[in-house]
Amino acid sequence: MKIVAEDWLAYHAEFTPMQEAMHDLNSDRHFTYAEMHDRVNKVTLYLRHGLKVGDGDRVAVVANNDSDVFEIQFACRRIGAIFLPINWRLAVPEWEYICKDASPTALMYGLEFVDEVAQLSKLCDIPALATLNNGGSSDYENGIAAASGELDTPVRYLDDIGTIMYTSGTTGRPKGAMITYAMGLFNAVQSTAMVDLTHQSKNIVFLPTFHTGGLNVYANPIFHSGGCNVIMRVFDPAYFLELLTDKVLCITHALGVPTNFLMMAQEPGFKDADMSHIVCISVGGAAAPAALIEEYGKIGINLQQMWGMTETGPLGLALTGDKALEKNGSSGKPMMHVQMKICEEDGSPTPIGEVGELMIKGPSVTPGYWNREAENHTFFDDEGYFHTGDAARMDEDGYYYIVDRWKDMFISGGENVYPVEVENVIYQLGGVLENAVIGIPDDKWGEVGRAFVVTKPGSNIDEGAVIDHCKSQLATFKVPKQVRMIEELPHNATGKILKHQLPRE
Repeated sequence: MKIVAEDWLAYHAEFTPMQEAMHDLNSDRHFTYAEMHDRVNKVTLYLRHGLKVGDGDRVAVVANNDSDVFEIQFACRRIGAIFLPINWRLAVPEWEYICKDASPTALMYGLEFVDEVAQLSKLCDIPALATLNNGGSSDYENGIAAASGELDTPVRYLDDIGTIMYTSGTTGRPKGAMITYAMGLFNAVQSTAMVDLTHQSKNIVFLPTFHTGGLNVYANPIFHSGGCNVIMRVFDPAYFLELLTDKVLCITHALGVPTNFLMMAQEPGFKDADMSHIVCISVGGAAAPAALIEEYGKIGINLQQMWGMTETGPLGLALTGDKALEKNGSSGKPMMHVQMKICEEDGSPTPIGEVGELMIKGPSVTPGYWNREAENHTFFDDEGYFHTGDAARMDEDGYYYIVDRWKDMFISGGENVYPVEVENVIYQLGGVLENAVIGIPDDKWGEVGRAFVVTKPGSNIDEGAVIDHCKSQLATFKVPKQVRMIEELPHNATGKILKHQLPRE
């Protein structure tokens, strides 16, 4: 029997209509659940009649953090469309690939991306384009104002696809992880149980909402519990510290990547900050340095380490606050509704304490990738466990530690970077014979890329040319921060490049 995917927003609008749902800091707009519900109805009518979006169509959004993004997400549910947030940090050629793969019927974009969208529209056939302006004059606000007619909402079930989120893969091309309504529901349930979300909770959204961390930890779970999301347009460490210590605003929950908290810890006043009203601050996206956990512990904040992926809902592992220092470095234990195991390459169980690939299954795990029907089975084992690609170990107490990437991927500022994608771009330069990209430690971003390039005889390509080319084709966080021109790369007997022999110092 199929189970209907309920409309969380409509539920709270009926039972707690005057409860605050959103506070957009940049525009200083406040919305109760009744007000948000009404606006989402109008957005739904605008999508249907103004932008001609139909059942099953994709609605792409490119925008900085904005309360409008959440309205569009809920409107997609009511119209039966699929929400498609796009990473605005990507380069136009990367947007082009995503749009050609997902074929959105409409693209809604912030005014700050006018030039990029103009380029994109020449490369892709997107039927409808509409501007957003954080509450100011725009196609979006005009469309809402003019919206009228009857709302015909199709039934949606938990196993239906509600969102597609593109995440880079080891093939060098981004893949659209299909996010079902069941994934959203179970992620909300698990988040609520782990970090004590209630209708009184107030979460600050500062990770980009194109990222699963910004959208799903803890923004959507807060909407499920009937609490309030405070939306920060872009991250600023000084402002972030000010918001977390504001006793009137009274933020209770937040999730960030280690870089966010490293930067905030350098701000004047951090050591004397009073955050006693905060219920939970979580850190994910990359392993948090032990020293960072200890530094926050000194001011009474237990940074709770989490692990997850876009493909896993995202939350899979969580460390409770009381174990933050005792199990420093661990990402915790599996959430209630997921199963995990650590395996050798042949699929056999890895002994306790030894490193293997982390595998996960459960209702919060993706069924696969958009337009990858023929290969989706390869991402799962025979028991239905999803290959995370992360290397992990488990201690005798059952706590998991993410120790490395099973493949070559590294994380820069909370964003996954897959070297093969960067390498493919470098290979576009005609004078390149071979190249290899690795992640190296960086105090600010956690890791950054270093490219090793071997040129063809007679080539005049230098470090600057490599970086300039990458900047024209890739998001900034993927561009190598260093390029080393070398005579040859190390290889094994079969010709495979031995990346572990490349210097990281």
